[in-house]
Amino acid sequence: MPETDTQYAVLFLCTGNSARSILAEAILNRAGRGRFKAYSAGSMPTGIVNPFALKLLAAANHPTEALRSKGWEEFARDINVDAPELNFIFTVCDSAAGEVCPIWPGQPMTAHWGLPDPAAVEGTDTEKALAFADTYRMLNNHIEIFLNLPIASLDRLSLQKRLEAIGKSQDPSVLTSQ
Repeated sequence: MPETDTQYAVLFLCTGNSARSILAEAILNRAGRGRFKAYSAGSMPTGIVNPFALKLLAAANHPTEALRSKGWEEFARDINVDAPELNFIFTVCDSAAGEVCPIWPGQPMTAHWGLPDPAAVEGTDTEKALAFADTYRMLNNHIEIFLNLPIASLDRLSLQKRLEAIGKSQDPSVLTSQ
């Protein structure tokens, strides 16, 4: 992707905003190197960030101080005039994808990148940590492909198809050849 002065605002949505969307926010904020500003929110936020998510992010040297579980109404500009103008919105859990979402001003591009919920894994702490690590890896792969899309040179329909393909692929690296 050619460097531009554009900073794209990206919102990751999930129901609880405690794990997947939080991981995605942290990954994109670091990997986006200032070209992207990521946020996360939930339709029914738990109010806490999952401790396994925080531990994993801290171990990977992601800043975690500003991460918090919050509702998507913070990003609805008709409610919050200080909300950022969003360019992209990705749902990362199946229940959030099926919910009625707020109307997002500016018609941001949307796609569903559904992933298994690591917070739902039952078992030992090691099994839970492995589930979080696997989700982190999948999100990182999706985000790396997203970051390498030639956003500025794709028409809206082509970009929409690529964003959707990222979420449908079990191995998003296959999208680099398209």
